[in-house]
Amino acid sequence: MKRRVVITGIGALTPLGNSVSESWESAIAGKSGIGPITKFDSSAFKSRIAGEVKNFDPLQFVDKQEARRLDNFILYAVAASEMAMNDAALKITPEISGRTGVIIGSAIGGLATMESETKLLFESGPRKISPFAVPSILANLGSGLVSIRFGAKGPINCAVTACAAGTSAIGDAYKTIAYGDADVMITGGVEAAITPLAVAGFCAMRALSTRNDEPLKASRPFDQGRDGFVIGEGCGILILEELSFAQARDARIYAELVGYGCSSDAFHMAAPPPGHEGAVRSMHAAIKDAGLNPSDIDYINAHGTSTPLNDLYETQAIKSLFGAHAKKLMISSTKSMTGHMLGGTGGVEAIFSVKAIEEGIIPPTVNLENPDAECNLDYIPNVARKANINIVMSNSFGFGGVNAVLVFKKYSP
Repeated sequence: MKRRVVITGIGALTPLGNSVSESWESAIAGKSGIGPITKFDSSAFKSRIAGEVKNFDPLQFVDKQEARRLDNFILYAVAASEMAMNDAALKITPEISGRTGVIIGSAIGGLATMESETKLLFESGPRKISPFAVPSILANLGSGLVSIRFGAKGPINCAVTACAAGTSAIGDAYKTIAYGDADVMITGGVEAAITPLAVAGFCAMRALSTRNDEPLKASRPFDQGRDGFVIGEGCGILILEELSFAQARDARIYAELVGYGCSSDAFHMAAPPPGHEGAVRSMHAAIKDAGLNPSDIDYINAHGTSTPLNDLYETQAIKSLFGAHAKKLMISSTKSMTGHMLGGTGGVEAIFSVKAIEEGIIPPTVNLENPDAECNLDYIPNVARKANINIVMSNSFGFGGVNAVLVFKKYSP
């Protein structure tokens, strides 16, 4: 029998702000975090815009040695996890350490370190390579350093499912608690891959927006003028607890996580299939896991990448699964403001989903000025909307055909 799982703490670094409150307030205000790339000289690139984390000071969270040695994706994970742990007012004591785990997803891991160390290798030789190079590159070191930082000795893992990594990690953490293998999980997603290789690679795929002269308007999910996604970076971390454990320590509860579904398109390494069956199966699985019906969903935080194929694919999948209820659903894509944070997206969007339930307001899809005729659902254009929200679905779809979906519910004892 499944145990109930609740969210008791949240922490975030995003292009919209260096905390949950900053990021959420910006999202509700419809503020875009997209701007020119500052992390490297992008003048030769077709796409020269990104959703960067701004003014992040790692020394607020780690010492100078760690700040120098560790890739930004690890630093982001440690910082957001500390925010979430503080928010949850949770201290991992020896008595609970073996029942506290960590699963933090990342699509790529320490790509910036990989690029800089590879350059150093070929320019200066192998003796110049840092002994911290490999640990800073490995995708699971976000989870590893967080586990070390807080003394979490329970189940540890890292979801590496491309753009669905954060959602996959949260889903796996949820099931770890639900089926009795842990009582507390630190979970979410992180990415820091605004690098020359990543941007050049996505440019070569013609996946990125080239609206370089209007960065604030570049990410425009479901709009007929969309021309690709905007790469972003960031981290979203949630503290999940088994309900009775949270109640015993009188924890504040944001919402309940009630369902997770995952499926594969089994079609193509990067493109969605002509139909929408894979996304439908993952959404249906999450709803079934939650013990709900499709008509129970109030709001969907959409994958909504701003690419022509993916936005249409998701729209068709929602119509197919929800039928007449699709027209009643409220849907928005917060990637219109953050850009696509790759593996970090699922964690941040889960936090936005939880905040929507808590505060009764839905962040908008900005830049939705001329809706695609085939994307004709209620995508909350440009202005946030107040609503009584009981149940939220959060969608993430990734390269390799992975589809991952979470369902959150307003908490009731």
